[in-house]
Amino acid sequence: MTSASINKDNHMKLTSSHWGTYRITGDDLVPVAQDMHPSAAGKGWFSAATDPKIRVARPSFRTRWLKGRDRDRHGAAEFVELPWDEALDIVAEELRRVIDVHGNQAIFGGSYGWASAGRFHHAQSQLKRFLICIGGCTSSRNTYSHAGTEVLWPHIIGLSNRDLMHELTSWDRICDHSKLIVSFGGISPRTAQISAGGTSTHSVQTWLERLSTDDRRMVNISPVKSDFEGAEWLPIRPGTDRALILALSQVILSHGLENRDFLNRCTVGAERFADSVMGRIDGIPKTPEWAEPICGIAAAEIELLALALVQNPSMLTMTWSLQRQDRGEETVWAGLNLACLIGQIGRPGCGFGYGYGSMNTSGQPVGLWNWPSFPQGNNPVKDFIPVARVTDMLESPGETFRYDGGTYKYPDIKLVWWAGGNPFHHQQDLNRLAKAWQNPETVIVNEHSWTATARRADIVLPATTPLERDDLMMMRRDPVLVYMSAVHPPFGEARNEYDIFGDLAARMGVGEAHGENRSSDDWLQYLWSQAEVYGRELGIDLPDFETFQQQGWFEIPNASRSTDLFSDFVADPEAHPLNTPSGRIEMSSAVIGSMGLDDISDTPGWADAAESLTSAGSDELHLISPQPEYRLHAQNDPGTATRATKIEGREPCRIHPETADRFDLSENDIVEIYNRRGSCLSAIVTDNGLHRDCIMLPTGAWLDIVEIDGQPVDVHGNPNVLTLDKGSSQLSQGNSAHTTLVRIRKWNGNAPPVTVFDGPALVQGQPEDVAL
Repeated sequence: MTSASINKDNHMKLTSSHWGTYRITGDDLVPVAQDMHPSAAGKGWFSAATDPKIRVARPSFRTRWLKGRDRDRHGAAEFVELPWDEALDIVAEELRRVIDVHGNQAIFGGSYGWASAGRFHHAQSQLKRFLICIGGCTSSRNTYSHAGTEVLWPHIIGLSNRDLMHELTSWDRICDHSKLIVSFGGISPRTAQISAGGTSTHSVQTWLERLSTDDRRMVNISPVKSDFEGAEWLPIRPGTDRALILALSQVILSHGLENRDFLNRCTVGAERFADSVMGRIDGIPKTPEWAEPICGIAAAEIELLALALVQNPSMLTMTWSLQRQDRGEETVWAGLNLACLIGQIGRPGCGFGYGYGSMNTSGQPVGLWNWPSFPQGNNPVKDFIPVARVTDMLESPGETFRYDGGTYKYPDIKLVWWAGGNPFHHQQDLNRLAKAWQNPETVIVNEHSWTATARRADIVLPATTPLERDDLMMMRRDPVLVYMSAVHPPFGEARNEYDIFGDLAARMGVGEAHGENRSSDDWLQYLWSQAEVYGRELGIDLPDFETFQQQGWFEIPNASRSTDLFSDFVADPEAHPLNTPSGRIEMSSAVIGSMGLDDISDTPGWADAAESLTSAGSDELHLISPQPEYRLHAQNDPGTATRATKIEGREPCRIHPETADRFDLSENDIVEIYNRRGSCLSAIVTDNGLHRDCIMLPTGAWLDIVEIDGQPVDVHGNPNVLTLDKGSSQLSQGNSAHTTLVRIRKWNGNAPPVTVFDGPALVQGQPEDVAL
């Protein structure tokens, strides 16, 4: 058994989050001493979680819904606060009405969001368990992060996206063996600050420092130089990576440098992919000269890079962001096929990688542990949507959609319930969502703060933050377990989701099935007892619950594990076949080809995106909306660290100095960024490390809509009022946030103030206000 040095007195309290683990010192949080590179995203956590202006103190009902069940949900609505008993009575009655009249499939419980890192107080798990106990709900599939590859990988490599992330070639192997790293999208410690489910320490920066000290060439193919510090920068136009990949493949094939032995033993469909690359399918050979005007990289550079890839021990990596665009699945598939042509997959430290830097755990040389989690049960309702199609669902009940080879119908949703997430942050084309959001009869939100989604709800139930409750951090790819101690009591009348749903379950007649006669503390002890059983099976001697609760930190012994992706398969494909129809990597997929999809074929090819610089107007720029540095998406945006980076209270955008000159803009100018979908205000920061045809506006500024001349304008700088809302393809229906063109102009006159952190209009209500 190993305990952290910080816990020698056995009285140190800790808590954990997606962005790090912290020592609790009075009313402050300090990163644990073991974390040599603590995240910037966590600096505003405490201040964001304790700001009384934005916290939801009591159960709150939108006044006009409460009195007349109207659906005019908007960010400036007035709310009435009611006591908990009356509030839960209303919620239970509304649930019964919807179920009796419309059935459980009319409830959308596909609530999506990062929520918190705790194993028990995970908002979506709590919501889904409750809804399943009362008969189920319409659900959602996949994630906004990597829906494209969640659907693609099982068809072409026989692994789920999660399993691939666990089997990636580890950093130590890359450092020891590779001599050339070519990264599409970069490898950034900024995005590697986080891990879903909890982070004990951060190590990506350490690995990058080790990479840069050896005799190794590193190439960053990205519109943003800082996406891979210390690497050669090839500033590519966004959305054109696939054109560059096809051209690199063409060079290798035209010189006869493809690894024929690897292709014959380990792949199927190589000739079909070659037909696509060489132009035998569409009549267009994908030469470097063809790619140059599309991606903006010189043909000679493309030729030299292709040759270097086959002449050196090479690792080709791709970020998750590449599949969050129009036909993004095809781009990542093309990257894998290029790695197959190079033929170094399975070799030590070489081959193909996906998601390095997209998450702190990607490539970490540690094991995998399937710790227990709060059980949700089996949902009897089979209706679902791909996660990013929520607006389509609300707009078009009964219409069909394609997904992974099937044809399905959008359900008719009457009640939406969201917990642990904020669709008015992460969904694309928020003005379109705002209109569709008027269609359900009732919207319920569990939330600790007055986010844009809470402000657009009918019923807001105040939930605790992770700083107000005990929990367990047991992340599958983190070698440390953390007991998360409460820092302070709940704010106002906020309650844990388990207790909220427990009281509702009792009202719905399923109290025992929901809670199994356990309190929150009982569940924590139960989950730990299950972890102890699992640990013994692996030879891990976990401390008893009371000891773990007191010490707070447990390091798993012998946690190191080095990996080379597909090494066993490449060594003997017959003995270790992949779980694909052929048992090999499918450079062309007969299964995908047989689906008859409009926008993706049986092997990667080229088609221009729905919005692209190759067909843009002279005054259009490509919008890049990356993960911000000082928050996790929209979490912690009200915190002091993020607020300190804003200009006149607005999220800053970055453009190249020459682009600023082109549009007659200066540093700190307030600008309007706009397109046919929407408009937002921002402030200019110039950056030489940005492609000249781009504007970068990080995601996560809390939506703050003001009507100006009859049009909605976000005055805070939220890029998702601009982003394109369409499925990446009919295969996965993932989001296409990175396929977005915008225009920019200086804002004339006084800009409206940002008021989103002031909280909504609240009045005290009485039970007689309720109109059932």
